[in-house]
Amino acid sequence: MGLPAIFFFPFFGFGFVMYFLPSIIALARSKRDTLAIFLLNLFLGWSVIGWIVALVWAAKSDVPAAGYYR
Repeated sequence: MGLPAIFFFPFFGFGFVMYFLPSIIALARSKRDTLAIFLLNLFLGWSVIGWIVALVWAAKSDVPAAGYYR
């Protein structure tokens, strides 16, 4: 394992985490639409707009379902 490989793996891992950050946030917040957010992130995350939409969707709080009362 050469010196370039030692520097490559942390940056690759950081990029991977940053790309899937909306999916990670949705999973951590137990969102109802985690799968949909993941799919949006997977297929449209390469575009900046798709990534931002997925991030906002993951960060937004869920609206209670109809008929749900506390």
